[in-house]
Amino acid sequence: MTNIDQAMVLAAGLGTRMRPITDSIPKPLVKVDGKTLLDHALDSLVLAQVHKAAVNVHYLADHIEDHTKARTQPEILISDERAKLLDSGGGVKKAIAPLNKSPFIILNADSFWVDADQSNLIAMQSNWNANHMDMQLLVAEKEKSVGFDGKGDFFMSQEGQLTRRGERETAPYVYAGAIITKPALFDAISEDVFSLNRLFDNAIANGRLYGHVLDGLWLHVGTPSAIGEAENAIDEFRQNS
Repeated sequence: MTNIDQAMVLAAGLGTRMRPITDSIPKPLVKVDGKTLLDHALDSLVLAQVHKAAVNVHYLADHIEDHTKARTQPEILISDERAKLLDSGGGVKKAIAPLNKSPFIILNADSFWVDADQSNLIAMQSNWNANHMDMQLLVAEKEKSVGFDGKGDFFMSQEGQLTRRGERETAPYVYAGAIITKPALFDAISEDVFSLNRLFDNAIANGRLYGHVLDGLWLHVGTPSAIGEAENAIDEFRQNS
């Protein structure tokens, strides 16, 4: 198993769909199941033995900085985007500059999951193969996801390679907000502002975007009403596990 001990958490979004809650707190500090979305992400990294995590900040950035000071694990490095949002890819590129040049994990702070028998991040590390993969995405089965009402994002081959839904009406897998990837992919892009989707498409074109199917319950918490739905689903999942 590849031991990945560094990560980046995307926490700079505006959280407009979560208003009015996010009028006073940033979305990563919204609580679901008794814990902030940011802590769900950081705790999953600790469970996977990740020791250092960069966290980018923009909207109500002081709140996130103050919150992370209370944590002892993992070590937190704040990546400041107060002056300018850099989109998902640009945010990662800036945040990972202080990290070493080995593979790392990217997590979204606006969705999370409940593991089943083992840590999904540990399982992803076990499946990571740098010889064949540029990026490995955690994907969830669309029909089993909570709070997601989209058409799905990806198809996956028997070997695990991902392709886009494209013009098809639906796809069976949803990007679940976790990635293992290589820093060199970001170094190769000269722009400061760009989306992670650009890297997804580059990897697909080279046959090097792979997926790992989540074992557990994936939850997308995008609106205030989704909080209760998520908490009910978590209770049911735990009762049946």
